[in-house]
Amino acid sequence: MGVFVFLPLVLPLTAWPVARLAEHHLHPRTATRLLTAVAAVLAVCSTLCLALLMVVGTAQLPGNPLPDAWSDPEVRAALPYDEIAGRAAIPALLALVAVCGRVLLRHRRVRRRAARALAGLPDTPVAVLPDPAPYAYALPAAARGSRGRVVVSRGMLARLGPAERRALFAHERAHLTGRHDRLLLVARLAAAANPFLRPLRTAVVYSAERW
Repeated sequence: MGVFVFLPLVLPLTAWPVARLAEHHLHPRTATRLLTAVAAVLAVCSTLCLALLMVVGTAQLPGNPLPDAWSDPEVRAALPYDEIAGRAAIPALLALVAVCGRVLLRHRRVRRRAARALAGLPDTPVAVLPDPAPYAYALPAAARGSRGRVVVSRGMLARLGPAERRALFAHERAHLTGRHDRLLLVARLAAAANPFLRPLRTAVVYSAERW
């Protein structure tokens, strides 16, 4: 096994060339889905690798509650610097959990703020906010059975002609139809779990906008 046991941790370094190839040679829909899936798989593999390193490297340390059977001598013999790697994996896993938790909390907080901003407005597919600043976004459904909405400010509508407004609404509805919010969240969590996957997160955002 040797140093190859660390391969899942460094394999995400290939994210940048993979992202570039997908952006240039695949349809945006295919690229978005493929890159999201690749990011998720690589993030899960690197996380499992850290967990296994922690178990193998620390199972026989004094005070560890894990049974010795979880760290077979043959497995430890195949892992270079098993105790060092096991101890280093603990803070890495804790940081991973903290960063991913922060991403999820921020996602939930933004959704709640967006819902509060629409409170009192008619329940229509397009919500117009009385704000002079120009912006628009797609707000996914908050619960099963409800529908997503396109949110646009009056400032944005005032700057667009009829054809531009139709293009804007079509763009935002495409985000809702494709459930891009889920794909983007997966890509953000993957990049939080392994920083080497940040190029894939950027590529997913770009491909989703092209889609």
